[in-house]
Amino acid sequence: MGELKEEDVLKALSKVMEPDMGKDIISLGLVSNVTINENSISFKVSTKNAAMHSRKRMEEACQFAIERAVGANYNVNVEVKGLKKSETAQKVLPNIKNIIAVVSGKGGVGKSTIASNIAVGLGKKGYKVGVVDADIYGPSVPMMFNCQHYKPMSKQVDNKQFIVPAENYGVKLLSIGFFAELDQAVVWRGPMAAKALHQLFFDAHWEELDYLIIDTPPGTGDVHLSIVQSLPLTGVVVVTTPQNVAVADAKKAVSMFKMDNINVPVLGIVENMSWFSPAELPDNKYFLFGDNGGKNLSDSLGIPLLGQIPLIQSVRESGDAGRPAVMQQNTPVQKYYLDLCDQLIKKVNCRNDELNETKVVEVEYGQPKCSS
Repeated sequence: MGELKEEDVLKALSKVMEPDMGKDIISLGLVSNVTINENSISFKVSTKNAAMHSRKRMEEACQFAIERAVGANYNVNVEVKGLKKSETAQKVLPNIKNIIAVVSGKGGVGKSTIASNIAVGLGKKGYKVGVVDADIYGPSVPMMFNCQHYKPMSKQVDNKQFIVPAENYGVKLLSIGFFAELDQAVVWRGPMAAKALHQLFFDAHWEELDYLIIDTPPGTGDVHLSIVQSLPLTGVVVVTTPQNVAVADAKKAVSMFKMDNINVPVLGIVENMSWFSPAELPDNKYFLFGDNGGKNLSDSLGIPLLGQIPLIQSVRESGDAGRPAVMQQNTPVQKYYLDLCDQLIKKVNCRNDELNETKVVEVEYGQPKCSS
């Protein structure tokens, strides 16, 4: 055999599988710092399982693959390290460009309605979109997409079984609610819920997505921590209504994502139910829950206000009918939601541009300082 090259080493290592991720370590991009000297080969390998016995097995598998391909004339030095959970997700979900969690400090602010209309609105703008309904306490997104009777099927891809999402209005959808009867409460402890959510994210046949929207439970708890730790979130959207009690809880949600051990960008705030406009007086605005509470929160925290959505009867009716309000052609409601989507796209693109430029970005409450 002639002079050993890096390509030879990488080809040999392409036979080594990462057991928990189901692919070889080269296609997953887990090998780095390959160095070839006269009598030795050195490189680094990342693995999902950071336990010592797992790292030792990976080291031995790499050494065996090299020896089998190029002979035993080289000392093979392998440094094996564990991946962070978010790094693992990035490797396993490379076909999903942006993952956005829609959160709220309290229930009843219309978070699922906002998440559903954002998803369909992004789809109407030509993006490939998926939704995960992670609200284990009240999975309502299937009803809003008229998919409440869907029973998940499986599909085999590369010798692995995947869950096939439901699809409606051009959006793919998986929900915790699909795994229970319509009138059955989902009563799960934290670890069971985390395991089920892991399957919805990692064992689903999402294919190529520009956006994956996650409808989270209200508040700040186990599910949010699981999502933050296991997924490379692009950012979160915080939903509130104008009244003081909702704004106070929304501020707590922002504080959670600001924490050092979480540190997820808050892309913006959505103020829902901003005012009431009756059908017979569409130009009138009645501020039933207070005036500009979400806007004031946005100003005080320096976080963009992505939109103000009014309380309109047709929004409720469309949700109950399983047809998101953003599909109401040429109506003020549709414009509110499409404008919200435009602002969200702008903030996501801004964040991605800054990350791609690999420069230091001033951060306030996890939010890159993008121009408006």
